Amino acid sequence: MKTRLTLLAAALWWGSLTAMGFIAVPLLFAHLPTPAMAGNMAAQLFHAQSWVSVVCAMVLLVYAQKDREAKAGQPQAAIALIVAGLLCALLGEYAVAPRIVARENLRLWHSVGSALYLLQWLCAAAVLWRAGRKPEAP
Repeated sequence: MKTRLTLLAAALWWGSLTAMGFIAVPLLFAHLPTPAMAGNMAAQLFHAQSWVSVVCAMVLLVYAQKDREAKAGQPQAAIALIVAGLLCALLGEYAVAPRIVARENLRLWHSVGSALYLLQWLCAAAVLWRAGRKPEAP
């Protein structure tokens, strides 16, 4: 059960980041009448995505900690990846997004936000990859 829930949380995290950042938001900018309308809708989607990321990361952290205790400290890399991805999500939500909404130096803050999103996506992909491995035989 633990393995399935871990795999589901990792897949939801990476899949939602992929669908939102690489499919939904580009489609908004391609099909809505103005960039301002697309930007407002994208901001709402990224806000929702941040909370999906936080919930998935917390579930993964709980199970990674239990796994670490059971295996005498082995899954340190998984915990580091989860925490890094969670930190990227929180920084994007609470440090970058308010500056974009306030229209402060848009080029800089969009670049920082995009970099954090990509880094979070990479962390989630690595966590999913690790979660999908077959368990080692005792």
